[in-house]
Amino acid sequence: MKDHGPRAQTADGAAIRSGPDQDIRAVVMVMHGGTSVSTRPTSATQLAVLRMIPLAYAIRQAVHGSDVTVLRPRFEVRGWNDAQASPVADLNRQLDRLPDTFGQVQVILVGHSMGARAALRAGGHPAVTAVAALAPWLPPGEPVAQLAGRRILLAHASADMVTRPADTWAYAERARQVSRVTAIEIRGSEHGMVRRAGLWHELAAEFTRAVLRLPAGDQRIRKLLDQTDAVPDRFVL
Repeated sequence: MKDHGPRAQTADGAAIRSGPDQDIRAVVMVMHGGTSVSTRPTSATQLAVLRMIPLAYAIRQAVHGSDVTVLRPRFEVRGWNDAQASPVADLNRQLDRLPDTFGQVQVILVGHSMGARAALRAGGHPAVTAVAALAPWLPPGEPVAQLAGRRILLAHASADMVTRPADTWAYAERARQVSRVTAIEIRGSEHGMVRRAGLWHELAAEFTRAVLRLPAGDQRIRKLLDQTDAVPDRFVL
C-alpha cells in the first residue's frame, strides 16, 4: 500500500478523506495476492490486483445500504520477502490510518493467497473483528495467537496447485484453539478462483453479512457459517 499522505487512494481510486466519516460503521478491506520474494512495486494492472475487482464488487453489493464501505488497497511491493513480511507492515499501517478517515469502526479483512496470509497476520490489530482467507498461503508454523476472539473463514480449492490445501486445514485446526473458524473446501476450482468464481464471491459476501449481522443473501452458505466449528473439520461445496 502506498502512503500518499492525507489524501491516500485505494486501488479503486477513491480518495481517503482526512476527517472521520461518522456515517460508516464498518470497513471491509480486500487484499490481493502476490509472490514469495519481490521488491517490484505493485501495479493496478497486474492480474492479482485485477482479480480482486469482482470480489470487492460482490461484497459491496451484499452490504449496499448498510453504512459499510469496501476498500481495495494495494500493497507497496509484490513480494512477501521472508522475515520482512512486507504486506503485513503495509496492512497494519493502513489499519492504523482508518480512524482518521472513518472514526472507530470494526474492520473485516478479506484476502486472497499472499493477501490472505497478510490478513491473518494482521488479524490481531485492535480494529479487526473477522478475517476471510481465500486460497491462503499458509506455510507450516504460521502464528494463530493473534486471532484470539476473531471470526475466521478459511476457504481453499481442492485442486489448488499453487498453495497447499493441507496447510490450510492444519492451520484451521490450530486456529480453532483461539478463535471461531469455518473451513470450506471448494471442489472443481483452482487457485485463481476463476472456476466457480460466483461461489467464491458469495462466500466472501455472505461471511461479511454474517459478521455484520445483516440478513442472509445465500441461506445455504449462511447455514454453514452459523454452525459450530467442532464437527465437521471442514465443509465441502
